Amino acid sequence: MTDSRNPSPYDSPELYDLLFDSLDFDVPYWVETARSAGGPVLEIGCGTGRILLPARRAGADIDGLDAAPAMIARLKDRAAAAGLVVRAETADMRAFEMGRRYSRIFCAFNGFAHCETVPDQLACLRSSLRHLEPGGAFVVHMSYPGPAYWSEPEGKAVLEHEVALAGGGKLQLWDNRRKDIVAQKQDSEVEIWELDAADRPKAVHKFSTAQRWVYRFELELLFAAAGFARWDFLGGFDGRPLRAPDDQMIAWAFSAPANGG
Repeated sequence: MTDSRNPSPYDSPELYDLLFDSLDFDVPYWVETARSAGGPVLEIGCGTGRILLPARRAGADIDGLDAAPAMIARLKDRAAAAGLVVRAETADMRAFEMGRRYSRIFCAFNGFAHCETVPDQLACLRSSLRHLEPGGAFVVHMSYPGPAYWSEPEGKAVLEHEVALAGGGKLQLWDNRRKDIVAQKQDSEVEIWELDAADRPKAVHKFSTAQRWVYRFELELLFAAAGFARWDFLGGFDGRPLRAPDDQMIAWAFSAPANGG
C-alpha cells in the first residue's frame, strides 16, 4: 500500500528489478516448495517474477498475481524473453478469482505485510483458502519484528540495500521509517539513489510504502478465524523452529483434507 505523498515503488518495475532481482536468499526454498507441491501452485504478490520465473524454469505449474499492473506487465515481458509460458494476473490479494484450485499458495518476501488491517488479512487468507485443494497449504514468509527493529532510531534514512550496476555505478535503497508499535505498523519514505562509478548521484527516485507486521500467535488466530485446519511455524529457510526475535517467520497453514481428518 502507499500514501498520497509519493508513488509506490511497485510502479517502477525496472528499478525494482535492478535492486532486487539478484536477491536470492529465499529462492531455493520457494522453488522447492513449488516443485514438491504435487499440483498447481499460486504465488501471491509475485512482482516481476523474482521467484515465479525460476520456479517455472524448474518445471513447476505456477501462476501468479500482483496488485501492481506495471509489475505484471514486466513479468510477462521477462517470461516471453525467456521463452516461458506463464499465467500472471493483476489482482488484489484480498479478493481474487483464478478459476482453479492449487496444491500450494505462497506469499513471500513480506508481501502479507501489505494487508494493513485485520479485515484485509482475513480477506487474503479466506480468498487463499477458497483456492486451495483439500489438504493444500498456504505458506507465508514474514520478517519477525523483534525488539531490535522497534528500538531503531527514527528520523534518519537507513541504507537498506545496495547493488552494483553493470558498466559501473550502483543503486542504493534508503529507507526513512516511522514506526507505530501499538499498531504494529511501519510507514516508509523510500529513496532509490542512482550513483555513477565515482559515487556521484545521478538521480533520486522517491516512493512511499506502508506495512503492518504480525506475530506468531496473532497469525495463528488469523488462520483459525479464516478457517484453516492446522498450521506449523518455522524460524528460517533452513527449517529451524521459530524461537529467536531475529528469525524469519515462515508459516504453513493447511486446508482440511478431503476425508475431513
